[in-house]
Amino acid sequence: MAATDVPQANIGVVGLAVMGSNLARNLASREGNTVAIFNRTKAKTDELVAEHPEAGFIATESYEEFASRLSTPRTTIIMVQAGKGTDAVIDELTKVFEPGDIIVDGGNANFRDTMAREKRISETGIHFVGTGISGGEEGALHGPSIMPGGSDESWETLGPIFRSIAALAPDGEPCVTHVGHDGAGHFVKMVHNGIEYADMQLIAEAYDLIRQGTGKSPAEIADIFDEWNTGDLESYLIEITAQVLRQVDAETGKPLVDVILDQAGAKGTGAWTVQNALDLGVPVSGIAEAVFARSLSSKPGQREVAQKTLPGPTAEWTIESPDEFVEDVRLALYASKVIAYSQGFDEIIAGAEEFGWDIDKGDIAKIWRAGCIIRARFLNRITDAYAENPDLTSLVTAPFFVDVVTAAQGSWRRVVSMAAHAGVPAPAFSSSLAYYDGLRAPRLPAALIQGQRDFFGAHTYKRVDKDGIFHTLWSGDRSEIETEGSGH
Repeated sequence: MAATDVPQANIGVVGLAVMGSNLARNLASREGNTVAIFNRTKAKTDELVAEHPEAGFIATESYEEFASRLSTPRTTIIMVQAGKGTDAVIDELTKVFEPGDIIVDGGNANFRDTMAREKRISETGIHFVGTGISGGEEGALHGPSIMPGGSDESWETLGPIFRSIAALAPDGEPCVTHVGHDGAGHFVKMVHNGIEYADMQLIAEAYDLIRQGTGKSPAEIADIFDEWNTGDLESYLIEITAQVLRQVDAETGKPLVDVILDQAGAKGTGAWTVQNALDLGVPVSGIAEAVFARSLSSKPGQREVAQKTLPGPTAEWTIESPDEFVEDVRLALYASKVIAYSQGFDEIIAGAEEFGWDIDKGDIAKIWRAGCIIRARFLNRITDAYAENPDLTSLVTAPFFVDVVTAAQGSWRRVVSMAAHAGVPAPAFSSSLAYYDGLRAPRLPAALIQGQRDFFGAHTYKRVDKDGIFHTLWSGDRSEIETEGSGH
């Protein structure tokens, strides 16, 4: 066979751990795709080819061979560990790729790293596309939600490929959109993961409150979550929560949730969401409390000492109507979830403004309707809200969500109050309600804080009754003076 007759692939995958292997299989299963694969350890490549001959993979043993088996523009997705591993692969690929070729980073990279890589690699003429991929191992195999950044030119090539493998929403629309340029894809994926943290924490708090308040078993609470999953709370996380709570440990016969150590792990994207929200000046208190709750859970030494020394409420917690309490928790969960999504979209809007990205909020909600971890029925409502008013100042102020929180408000307040009285931690419920009240408050105590700042640091303040910037001489002559300065 002549060299020109060697079979070519339209897409390649570098990195064949579980996510990479499943994504390669997904790509190969779609009509029109031929997939070249490469892994630093050849055994992984051989194993994948042997286990899935139906995929018709083009296996390669070097970066040079890998590049030679890709049709132009050469297009590859790298699925390796973020950080140095990603940079090492990029360095090798840029040696064998040419201007116009496309490198897609499908890992959970920090969007700032993606921006720096895109700037550096663009000097070679190669397109670098940071892409958020959500859905875990199953999503990678059967259809993820995909959030690509990168150039408009690269999207022309990637669009048909990504649409072929993306999850399909209930209306049949593929869950992928060109999010924006350079780091936009990884930024949106970061916020997605932050919302995921909040969602999981809220569900865990709901479970804990029901269990401690009513004494129901995990299996009985699983039935409650199954029922919730038929209504407004229908979502992937609610669905799997019921399955987790129903699982029995084979060794002890106890509910598995009672055998699992109560220390939650994290991989960093939740913390990135909070850190960048602080940089952007966006309050994401529900997401932050979810991140901090995992941190607190992972401090066994502190918790052990506190359990022995810190007193809690002395009164016994009595729930007069378990069914009414469960309904209150359901409504509080719904309202708090609305706040988490609202805060997440606030951060996306702020990020788009800061970095010059043209992000369509409604499209983001659309591509989260299937495939991803936070897929949920009410994402359709978010899409509708932004379609009706693209300039919403806050998602929670959209008419549909105003109705949701109005209907839930009494239950929300009762649940937070009862949790506090009973000494049951509900940080995400509580902070979400506090944010809601802060957002709607006609006047906040920030006026006093500004007075304090001016007193100790001459930071100045503005007035409600006239324009200008002011400073008070707090010591001695307490007269007020107008100033052009901004303080120290």
